[in-house]
Amino acid sequence: MPEPAQEREPQRPVDGRARLATAMRHPTARGQLVAGALLAVLGFAAVTQVRSNERDDSFVGARQGDLIQYINNASLASRRAEAEISQLQETREALGNDTEARRTALTLARRQADVLGILAGTVPAVGPGIRATVTGGGTGVGSDQLLNGLQELRDAGAEVIEINGSVRVVAQTSLQDTANGGVLVDGTTLEPPYVIEAIGDPSDLSVALDFTGGFISDVQSVGGKVTVDELDKVEITSVRKPRPPEYAEPVSSR
Repeated sequence: MPEPAQEREPQRPVDGRARLATAMRHPTARGQLVAGALLAVLGFAAVTQVRSNERDDSFVGARQGDLIQYINNASLASRRAEAEISQLQETREALGNDTEARRTALTLARRQADVLGILAGTVPAVGPGIRATVTGGGTGVGSDQLLNGLQELRDAGAEVIEINGSVRVVAQTSLQDTANGGVLVDGTTLEPPYVIEAIGDPSDLSVALDFTGGFISDVQSVGGKVTVDELDKVEITSVRKPRPPEYAEPVSSR
């Protein structure tokens, strides 16, 4: 009688690890190496794209006015950086010549003194800029709205700011509402209408005041009105007296 056929054991499915081990025990063909490299590059590109999309999601849902403000601020910062790079390159070339080094150093010192005087408000200034006139609103327009406008002008690159032709705005400027509807600015009482003059790029300064939720919108929300004029020449004559140092004293050179 013929012997009964032996039952064959069912083959186990080959999983991914087994295939990988089998592939590693056999010599790798050049085509496999190329395919592996291409897959690695594709995977890296996919991960990079995913991370880029995650970063871009931070702007999803932002208002159009906010996006325009972001773009304007980035463009302004880029222009400032380019101007500073150009100026530093010119200074480096001038200092490279020994005969011009002393003259260049003196010129830079005088220029720096002028810049510090403008920032500190101790010298008059002139240049292109804007004039923002705030009218109406009764007692609604006050220190909150003006402070908002000053901050937006500073963020947009305003180098010199003056209110009502009498008060120079500096880093230490303080604003406080008064009982009769005016605003006390650094000890000086100002009454409406308020006229803010600022020196800087006229286009950047005017755009900084006019966006959703900004200075103009804030004033309009309390019944006021803002008129912005871009000017080729703004003269600011109000100055501040320099405060003598209370604790510091210069070091004598020997």
